[in-house]
Amino acid sequence: MTELLEGVYEPSPADWVREQVETYEATGGREANVLRGNPDWPIVVITSKGAASGKLRKNPVMRVERDGAYVAIGSKGGAPDNPAWVANFLAHPVVQLQDGPEPALYEARLVQGNERKDWWDLAVDTWDTYASYQAKTDREIPVFVLTPVS
Repeated sequence: MTELLEGVYEPSPADWVREQVETYEATGGREANVLRGNPDWPIVVITSKGAASGKLRKNPVMRVERDGAYVAIGSKGGAPDNPAWVANFLAHPVVQLQDGPEPALYEARLVQGNERKDWWDLAVDTWDTYASYQAKTDREIPVFVLTPVS
């Protein structure tokens, strides 16, 4: 059996996040696997350890994958601040990603420069809404690459 993150799970206070994660996990990713019911917007579920609390947090994130690596974009819809999971990834870079029935451990790494541009371009090509989110905010939206833990 694959090793997974351990700890106390703290469900999201946002109903739609909590419900999507619960349905996704209960069905092995067969249901609740797209954002807002749009089949062109597939998601994965990423579990991270809270930066301050250490509790497990679960978030649906747009599915952007290349050659077994995933990218997580800290857009928060173009808000002026990062989503909470960005601090979690920085404090505890080993996360759990579920893309389908089985979750696995990945290492999240914040990327910069040309590497960030490459992954950002892939994310925007996958889901062009990211470009409008960047236009709405003065902060540079964080880009994390997630690679499998051996």
